[in-house]
Amino acid sequence: MKSLRVLVVDDDRATRRVIKYSLNKMGHSFIHEAPDGDTALAIIDVNPIFDLIISDLNMPRMNGLQLLKAIRALPSYKETPFIMLTAEGTQSHIVEAAQAKVSQYIIKPFTHDSLEEKINILFPEKAP
Repeated sequence: MKSLRVLVVDDDRATRRVIKYSLNKMGHSFIHEAPDGDTALAIIDVNPIFDLIISDLNMPRMNGLQLLKAIRALPSYKETPFIMLTAEGTQSHIVEAAQAKVSQYIIKPFTHDSLEEKINILFPEKAP
């Protein structure tokens, strides 16, 4: 199984660690981290090679929805799977993210199994 190249964007360091642990457990070891959308875009500018982006919705400077819209505007990232993590489970947030072409949506708190399930939906060829 080929490891996915993943960018994890969340202002909470502990959440990034949990996601990274889950990704490592799934066999994915090429993982970059960013504390906000601005930093994530700077990383993408230098390393335009990610297969998957996992981002929190609520972050300072540039939130997850703004990041999603900015990424979808990049020709090489129009179709890149994007998983939105958030404690905001309201219908309006889900609709707004769907309109911006989010790939999957996970409500916090999440488990390793729920993250793995969403990744397996996006990458069935990598599922066990």
